[in-house]
Amino acid sequence: MWTGHMSADQEVEGLGARLREHRLSSRHTLEAAAARVGLSPAYLSRLETGQRQPSLPVLLGLARAYGTTVAGLLGELPGEPDPVIRGGAIEPGRAGGWGYRRAGAPGRAMQALRVHVPPGLQDAVVRVHPGEEWLYVLQGRLRLTLGEQIHLLEVGDCAHFDSLTPHRIAADSTDGVELLFMHTLLQSPGGELCLGGGH
Repeated sequence: MWTGHMSADQEVEGLGARLREHRLSSRHTLEAAAARVGLSPAYLSRLETGQRQPSLPVLLGLARAYGTTVAGLLGELPGEPDPVIRGGAIEPGRAGGWGYRRAGAPGRAMQALRVHVPPGLQDAVVRVHPGEEWLYVLQGRLRLTLGEQIHLLEVGDCAHFDSLTPHRIAADSTDGVELLFMHTLLQSPGGELCLGGGH
C-alpha cells in the first residue's frame, strides 16, 4: 500500500531522515550502526543526510540492524495491508543512486521490491545472512556474484538462492538494470555477517 498520494520520489527524498529516526529509536550510535552493517560512520552519515542513496544490500542490512523492514525504512504506513500494489515508474535516487518502489505488502513473511541499480555502482560489502532471495530482471543486464561465480542475467532471467551464499548485485548495462526482488524475513538479530571492505 502506498502512503497516501506521495510519489516514489518524495519517499526516496525522505529516506535519509527515516534512516536516522530508525537508528535513534533502536538506540544505535552512528558508529555502532555503521560497524554492524559494514559501513564507515561517514558514509552512514551521508545516507542519513540524503547525500547518498543506499544500495539494496545496505538497505537490507540497516533494516535488520534496526529491527524493522525495508518497507518501514521506505515510509510504509502501518495499517491493513492492501493486497494490490499499483505499478509506476521508479524515480532515480539522488546523485544517480539506487531507486526503489515497493512491490509487496508490509507485515508478510516476504518482502518484495522493484529496484533500479544504476550503472557503475556496486555495493562494496558482500552480504551473508539467513534466508532466501529471488530476483527477476525487468530491464537491462544484471551481474550477480554468488560465492566465487559471476552470473550475467538478461531480461526475463531469474535467480533464486540461499542468502547464506555470499552475494552482491550490480548493473552490467549502460542504463543500469531494473529488477523485481524478493527476500524472506527471518528474525535473527546478529545473524548477518559482512565480508570485505565497507565504503
